[in-house]
Amino acid sequence: MPTTDPRVDAYIAKSADFARPILEHLRAVVHAACPEVEETMKWSFPHFMYKGMMCSMASFKAHCAFNFWKAELLMEREQINREAMGHFGRIASVRDLPAKKLLTAYVKQAMKLNDEGVSAPARAKAATPRPLEIPDDLNAALDQVPAARRHFDTFSPSKQRDYADWLNEAKTDATRMRRREQAVEWIAEGKSRNWKYEKC
Repeated sequence: MPTTDPRVDAYIAKSADFARPILEHLRAVVHAACPEVEETMKWSFPHFMYKGMMCSMASFKAHCAFNFWKAELLMEREQINREAMGHFGRIASVRDLPAKKLLTAYVKQAMKLNDEGVSAPARAKAATPRPLEIPDDLNAALDQVPAARRHFDTFSPSKQRDYADWLNEAKTDATRMRRREQAVEWIAEGKSRNWKYEKC
């Protein structure tokens, strides 16, 4: 009988309908391949531990993600899909995942790396961060709500950039306006753009 964490059960239960079969499948594959695996929650989403970090999964509004801590040592560069947070792109159904046999092989290779004490490769840092430019319409909207302006001015540059990028990625004026209104509401409450996924 696999050892499970009730917090992971709760995470799966509150995920969207499309996500639950994906998360349950990933969980089953990991436990079958690594019976000694331990479950935990880190950064508000499920992680699987075996002599250290091994892999993790997460669900979002329209997709799931699956991540190996040492993916660069397990997979060929061209196999890694960085379209989403994990290494397998935006997973919207179980069919979007590699075959169970391949996933199992990855888990077993990840176990071997941890058995041998191999460290995860260092992440290369960006040479020069791009300049932070706050859109004029966001600045104007923030100025209309003093609480939002106060909070925004205390945010780190990365949190400010998250909101700026979100607005600039809008494809239509209507979407941009909705995002701007939502942004000001969240900022007035002191929330970052990704507050739903941050650890409480």
